[in-house]
Amino acid sequence: MLQVAIEAAMSAGKFLKQNIGKFKSVQQKDGQDRNLVTEIDKKSEELIIKIISSHFPSHDILAEESGHDRGKPSEYRWIIDPLDGTTNFTHGLPIFCVSIGVEFKGEMIAGVIYDPNTNELFTSEKGSGAFLNGKRIHVSQVDNIGESILVTGFPYNIIENPDHAVDHFVNFLMKAQAVRRLGSAALDLAYLASGRFDGFWEVALQPWDMAAGVLLLQEAGGVITNFSGTKFNLYEKQLLASNGTIHNQMLDVIKSVSK
Repeated sequence: MLQVAIEAAMSAGKFLKQNIGKFKSVQQKDGQDRNLVTEIDKKSEELIIKIISSHFPSHDILAEESGHDRGKPSEYRWIIDPLDGTTNFTHGLPIFCVSIGVEFKGEMIAGVIYDPNTNELFTSEKGSGAFLNGKRIHVSQVDNIGESILVTGFPYNIIENPDHAVDHFVNFLMKAQAVRRLGSAALDLAYLASGRFDGFWEVALQPWDMAAGVLLLQEAGGVITNFSGTKFNLYEKQLLASNGTIHNQMLDVIKSVSK
């Protein structure tokens, strides 16, 4: 299954790179003026689904643009983001990727994140480690939040400050060495898994934003919980992820908002 995910992600990534700046229109999704979609997102998704379905026609598919696949009662579910970083893409900013995760009986078993702009392919299988272009990757060893580089994203309804998103940002900005905002949750997780970032938090995420990256990070030695510090659930909307050594320090910052 991993090889099929790689084939699909790289094919879609090549298509995205060829079409950056060539989309015909940008539409709003779900009535949110910050949540964008182009016909390129949809065509990329169609390409991915075609490849997956040709190998595994009975498998369920959960994709960002088309939702659940056709009511197939399968224990396998492919979770797809055909273009993570659409806003960047529409502005010609080369920070976006394709993310494909495979879930079996509710547990992630394979994941691929492909950045066509850097030709970086992040891959993982449960129990087999995490890799970047075939080389094993691990999380960083930074153990002091004051020396850490963190990354986050903002929900589309940021003005409403859901789950104290703005408050968390300010608090982490005061504690960390630096905070970055790339605009692609999948790449945030991939960079955390490879040691480029030390921690990541975000609210209002969807399963396709996290599926591949969550497994990648776990296989690279990272830690993922919700904001309470309890077991992470892909279908909830809170994610707190770290290299493990600063996780409790990040939890303290998160919890300070609600005190």
